[in-house]
Amino acid sequence: MNQTELSKHITVWLNAYCEKARLSGFIVGISGGVDSALTSTLCALTSKKTILVNLPIRQATSEYTRAKEHIEDLKSKFANVESLEVDLTDLFHQFEKTLPKDTVENALAMANTRARLRMTTLYAIGQTHNCLVAGTGNKIEDFGVGFFTKYGDGGVDISPIADLTKTEVTNLAAKLGVIDSILVAKPTDGLWGDDRSDEDQIGATYPELEWAMEFNGDEENLDMRQKNVLSIFKKLNTTNKHKMEAIPVCIIPNNLR
Repeated sequence: MNQTELSKHITVWLNAYCEKARLSGFIVGISGGVDSALTSTLCALTSKKTILVNLPIRQATSEYTRAKEHIEDLKSKFANVESLEVDLTDLFHQFEKTLPKDTVENALAMANTRARLRMTTLYAIGQTHNCLVAGTGNKIEDFGVGFFTKYGDGGVDISPIADLTKTEVTNLAAKLGVIDSILVAKPTDGLWGDDRSDEDQIGATYPELEWAMEFNGDEENLDMRQKNVLSIFKKLNTTNKHKMEAIPVCIIPNNLR
């Protein structure tokens, strides 16, 4: 893969889409992970306004620190990059106080609520500055296992890296000079306030999921780990299909109109 040409291709695409939409630039939520780091770097390379937003909600210190380091690094390299920090912890706490007790006690529901509060914030700020919300999902997350929050980090205007695997994302990020602390960090969705990784939640690594997404051979020839990974991939792909396909629409027959 020619990474120089790849980054040029994506930035040209970003520029063309932004100009067609007659908007000023891009806004990106920065998580401290490699996906948001690469997305924001590509947006910065367009020379258009690029707003980086750190959105902590009871965030793990390591994630928060990496996000801040990346933001400062990108601002030092690009004059078109600016940043904001919007601490949503108090808002999240108040929201918890208004919800039914059983909802607050549902850990997954509240984790996804974090992502949805961040999405709402990005759109509010983005609209104020005439910016597109740039998605940070990669190919495995967005089209393989559906590892994102519907109307949370999945609520975006454009997806510049959604056709890149995690391995390709990491390699391109390294080529473009993303800081080492992000490149070596374990991937995490940052929705739990602890150090659990994506692998902890999914049960497979991204390279394993990349293999499973492309596998089309005879399953009888696989070893036990490969069979387990393929099973994990198929289960998540099926369960999360509603995230990866268009919203179902009930079509009304003409004779009922």
